[in-house]
Amino acid sequence: PWELNGSFYQPSAFLMMGIPGLEPLHPWISIPFCALYLTALLGNCVILFIIRRTPSLHEPMYYFLSMLAVTDLGLALCTLPTTLGLFWFNVRRIAFDACLTQMYFIHILSFIESSVLLAMAFDRFVAISHPLRHPAILTRSTVLKIGLAIVLRGTVSLLPIPFLLKRLSYCGRTELSHSFCFHPDIMNLACADIKVNVFYGMIVLLSTVGMDFIFIVLSYILIIRTVVSLTTREECLKALNTCVSHICAVLLFFIPMIGLSMIHRFGRDVPPLVNTVVAYTYLTIPPALNPVIYSIKSTHIRE
Repeated sequence: PWELNGSFYQPSAFLMMGIPGLEPLHPWISIPFCALYLTALLGNCVILFIIRRTPSLHEPMYYFLSMLAVTDLGLALCTLPTTLGLFWFNVRRIAFDACLTQMYFIHILSFIESSVLLAMAFDRFVAISHPLRHPAILTRSTVLKIGLAIVLRGTVSLLPIPFLLKRLSYCGRTELSHSFCFHPDIMNLACADIKVNVFYGMIVLLSTVGMDFIFIVLSYILIIRTVVSLTTREECLKALNTCVSHICAVLLFFIPMIGLSMIHRFGRDVPPLVNTVVAYTYLTIPPALNPVIYSIKSTHIRE
């Protein structure tokens, strides 16, 4: 049903899609999703519990890891109800305002995750390039300020997005491409001029996630320069080994995110299944695998 709201139309709800062409298999497909969500929830809670209960882990690297775990928990909890609701009970309907709320939090948490990964790269750079000054540069209060700045940046930069979507007139199709709400996905259902949405979305994406990625790459260029100047091969490998888990987390997050952004903006002819797989990879794999990667690579957390 359509509701008249002022001088334009808005749907009362959107219809979410599962995996195109595999609808009869949704109950079976839900099994790996359940495993991923369970791993994400348990893994990140365990990481937070270990860091909280172990005084020797109360240092910048692990504070940032705690921020990453909280963000991953948030991302998993944002998509879990609608994804499993669709796979288990075929609940496809999501109210318009509920969809905008879910979209806002998914995007905020994605931006926060990107910023936390940048903060972790900065921490690794200082620890390897200026080890003696590391405790003085990254004090507990500095880490707290960085955390607050990250949350504020994500919240404020994305605040106009729901309002930009609410001002649009919608008609015709109400089917979303996924079992959760995405800004480009909702925007493309509008039959109004979406130039402002496209422009603002691109500006925000490039000035936040885009800049984060560039600075992460720069951090690693500086880290490699420092590592190359180390005298022994053992020192070199030891320094690089502290970065392996972070590099894996960066690749896990940025590769699917960049892929999904490109598909939504330029991939009109991309098969729906590819779009779906990339979207699910982006939102379910990093929260599940990040705690596993850090548990395997960090001897302190393993102990």
